[in-house]
Amino acid sequence: MIQLWWVWMAAAVVLLVLEVVSPAYVFLGFAIGAAVVGVLQLLGLTTGWPMLLLICAVVALIAWALLRRFMGVRKGQTKIWTRDINED
Repeated sequence: MIQLWWVWMAAAVVLLVLEVVSPAYVFLGFAIGAAVVGVLQLLGLTTGWPMLLLICAVVALIAWALLRRFMGVRKGQTKIWTRDINED
């Protein structure tokens, strides 16, 4: 079942929906990884599921790093707390 391309694409869609609901870029990298594996299988990649999971994880890590680089915290940007949430 995990070697079917449409399962990976469906997982990518579910992760994209979760990304829309979440407040940060949490699931987007995983969705990109799942979509890449789905496309690779659609193009004819035949390998075992451990290799598919490894490809998905590596692509998700690369996607996360690129997203962090281009959409993350900018250089010199810091969060300055002006008040404590426990103060009234």
